[in-house]
Amino acid sequence: MAASLSHLMHHPLGIFAQLVAISVLIPPLTRRLRLPDLVGLLAAGVLVGPHVLHWIDAKSETITLLSDIGAIYLLFTVGLEIDLEEFNRVKRRSVTFGALIFVLGVGTGFGIGQIFGFPLVPSLLLGALMATHTPLGYPIVRSYGAQRDESVIVSVGSTIFTDIAALLLLAVALGLGKGNLTPSSFTALLISISVFACLVVLGIRMIGRHLWMRNVIDENRVFLAVLLTLFVASLGAELAGVEKIVGAFLAGLAVNSVLPEGKVKEQVIFVGGALFIPIFFIHLGLLLDLGSLADSISNIEFTALMLTGALGCKALAAVIAGRWFRYSPNQILLMWSLAMPKVAATLATAFIGFQAGLLDSTVLNAVLAVMVVTATLGPTLTTRSVVALMEPNERSPYGTTGLDEDQEVPGEVVRRPLKVLVPVANPDTELSLLKLAARLSQGEGEHNGQLLPLALVSPSLEEARGGLNRALSAARTRLNQAATNAEGLTATTRCLLRVDDDIAAGMSRSALEEGADLLLIGAGRPDPLRKWLLGDLVDGVCRTAHCPVVVANLGRRELNDLNQILVPIKDLSASAREQFELALRLLSTAPDPTSTIISLLHIHDPRFNRHERSWMEQQLMSWCPRNIFSHQVQIKLLQGPGIDSKIHWFSKNQDLVILRSQRRRVAGLPIPASDRTSNLVHQLACPALMISDPLT
Repeated sequence: MAASLSHLMHHPLGIFAQLVAISVLIPPLTRRLRLPDLVGLLAAGVLVGPHVLHWIDAKSETITLLSDIGAIYLLFTVGLEIDLEEFNRVKRRSVTFGALIFVLGVGTGFGIGQIFGFPLVPSLLLGALMATHTPLGYPIVRSYGAQRDESVIVSVGSTIFTDIAALLLLAVALGLGKGNLTPSSFTALLISISVFACLVVLGIRMIGRHLWMRNVIDENRVFLAVLLTLFVASLGAELAGVEKIVGAFLAGLAVNSVLPEGKVKEQVIFVGGALFIPIFFIHLGLLLDLGSLADSISNIEFTALMLTGALGCKALAAVIAGRWFRYSPNQILLMWSLAMPKVAATLATAFIGFQAGLLDSTVLNAVLAVMVVTATLGPTLTTRSVVALMEPNERSPYGTTGLDEDQEVPGEVVRRPLKVLVPVANPDTELSLLKLAARLSQGEGEHNGQLLPLALVSPSLEEARGGLNRALSAARTRLNQAATNAEGLTATTRCLLRVDDDIAAGMSRSALEEGADLLLIGAGRPDPLRKWLLGDLVDGVCRTAHCPVVVANLGRRELNDLNQILVPIKDLSASAREQFELALRLLSTAPDPTSTIISLLHIHDPRFNRHERSWMEQQLMSWCPRNIFSHQVQIKLLQGPGIDSKIHWFSKNQDLVILRSQRRRVAGLPIPASDRTSNLVHQLACPALMISDPLT
């Protein structure tokens, strides 16, 4: 039995099953420790690898193939995140900033290699490692509405130059390492790379646009075409004389310019982020030798110098470029934080150099340490810098509403009626959700909103349960009941029936087709196992919906007695303002508005002084409309830390809590958004609402 079990574990299918199990089970555990998923995947790789449990051989053909696919998929998704149209707006400044990063990074890495006595080729590879970066903080910038700031566009656009240049340097170093790179062959290499890049980028864009013009919209065929493009471009890069990850990166750039946002793009990113990219990180863990890791710790000077160089060269490049472009200090800090994380191209380059025998395990371990630090520190500094960037003046410790001059003032949103889509599936919560939707939809005065109850039927699921016709009949019954429950509410009602295999995407598509202003869904019961295995429905809706999503955890609570409403405010962004506006809508539609009290709770940094507290209080009070009595809005400022515990404590005396959650993901990377707010919703002592995006 033991022999057969051992055989199964080392069988290709057994290896694949172990890799999938790790990809599914480890990330949720890592998130509980407030660490990126990739840290847990690396640790799991070390555990099951040849140096601990001996379950998976790092040299197995199965793991090598899957890891190679993960590496090219990783660079492909990096390319998918770069918007060439935005890059063209400030391409000169992006190239300038990218060139500074590349020159300083290569110089720093090469210098470190020479200090520690590395030969020429490994020193060049260290330079390539130092020059690359992945803007992990971009989703944070986007959540604050600052993605159109020029410093952000320049920083993200610089990724194109630095990653391509670093990958070309990788090709040169590999050629030198093989001893077959001469001046003539180098010239031929540059020519072949240039021709290859033009063919990939221009060819994919031309073919893609031609297909879309001809209405080739079969999603399955388009998905397969994207995968074919990825692998053909990767193989073409090998023919051009460079690493396959270069072709994958260029393919990502080209595909992103023709593939619109939607289901196909979500599927492409999901396949990589859920399967192949995690396997790549697990493989890196398999390659880690604990003995050499101990040597790296003993050789702390090298790791410390690598980390210092990685942080220092990016900081210097940001300062030089920022001063040259006359950016503010906050913009310079934002540029540094976006250029700091070393994840995608860095790890792929280190991995390839290690496989080629040009880098040893000591360097690989140091690179992984740099990756963990920069992937954690970069997004943290991005949050601080983007909040500071949106301040009304330099003396203000917080940001403003974060709205551009041409955007609608948030206070205006409160006055207009809204069209609210409400999926109906649970009879126990249906009435409460409809009542809430009616109150949120109502505009100022006699203007009423519109309710859109939605019944969704999945053909594939219902056929397995007992038949599609029965499911359709049940859905129509639910809609009739919803129409009955909506009688007497202030909003007009129009029921919708949709057949869609993807429940989350079906909700999002219905909201888009109907022009809904808001999508209201019930939180449902937390099911950790289902979330681990099948994903989170709420998360899927929040990531795909065109409009804000409000997740309600109301239970059987009646909405007529919501007299105490708690609104935790993180900052002064448009997202925080939206939380307050939802509370104002509930206040204005209460049976007795004068008895409703809204408490704005802000938990601030312990270091803030009295002046900063006073300034924050004044800013929050300025949000209050003139027709609101002073006693109806209370400002509560508390000293941190312990945000979750303080919100939970205050909720004991409240009828409703309105929370804000940023649930966007870093595409293609196993670094998902935090589900901290989602967990808090289920833990509070009273009903709660969670809103995903500002209503603009």
